[in-house]
Amino acid sequence: MRLRSTPPSDIKPDEITPKSLYLDRRRFIESAAAAIVIGRTEKNSFSTTDDITERKAATTYNNFYEFGSDKEDPSQLAHTLKTDPWTVVIDGLVAKPLTLSVEDLVKPEILEERIYRLRCVEGWSMVIPWLGFPLKDILARVEPTGNARFVSFTTLLDPEHMPGQRRSVLEWPYREGLRLDEAMHPLTLLAVGMYGDVLPNQDGAPIRLVVPWKYGFKSIKSIVRISLVETQPPISWNLSAPTEYGFYSNVNPEVDHPRWSQATERRIGHFLRRKTQVFNGYAEEVSGLYTGMDLRVNF
Repeated sequence: MRLRSTPPSDIKPDEITPKSLYLDRRRFIESAAAAIVIGRTEKNSFSTTDDITERKAATTYNNFYEFGSDKEDPSQLAHTLKTDPWTVVIDGLVAKPLTLSVEDLVKPEILEERIYRLRCVEGWSMVIPWLGFPLKDILARVEPTGNARFVSFTTLLDPEHMPGQRRSVLEWPYREGLRLDEAMHPLTLLAVGMYGDVLPNQDGAPIRLVVPWKYGFKSIKSIVRISLVETQPPISWNLSAPTEYGFYSNVNPEVDHPRWSQATERRIGHFLRRKTQVFNGYAEEVSGLYTGMDLRVNF
């Protein structure tokens, strides 16, 4: 493990995001967080009661290969990411394609706090209080056509400011995908904040996906395009290692990664390992999406 040149506790949010933009977005998030506290926004019934992971851990131990493959790389290097201006294109098989700024997407009155587990394929997990809104809300605005069956997501391509993209670790830009019914499920979130504040760059600023019943690499960061398509879209890790990373990537203790077991996990901040829960503990909500499917084949 490499030594950090800058202690993570010394990295301030306004050193990661341009200060003026950070302050504007922070006002949005603070308004939403205040609404949650006073009860204007109801507590989400999907939130877990598990202990929340310490914020420092969630912002310094990250997978974000655009900034390097070591867990510490994103918190050290993501200050180079430029999030102003930022737009998200929503297109494809839709009646009303849109190009929206983050400010268009982020409205305090629609944000919810959801405390979700995030389980990574390497065997570690966190519990994070996200601020965001259901993906289905924005998909409803663009009106998917009858031929739309999948949703494709694309991350920013910017090797100048995302140094990990200068290496051929993956095919850039990073791409992910969901089946349309997965994308429309009320658990699926577009997050713009965490811990009552704006997303740090290393956690996917300014907008990312959170799909809590799937392994973490499905929760694509720094999204610039969401496209409705008819056929299953290519996804980055499946293109890179198809025998190791499937399209669905549902958390399943009975389906091991070829190089390690998925039967247990280590919650960051805890010493002992625990049993992995099927669908990351969200089986009651999402198992119906996969009725009749062989989840060993469709891993």
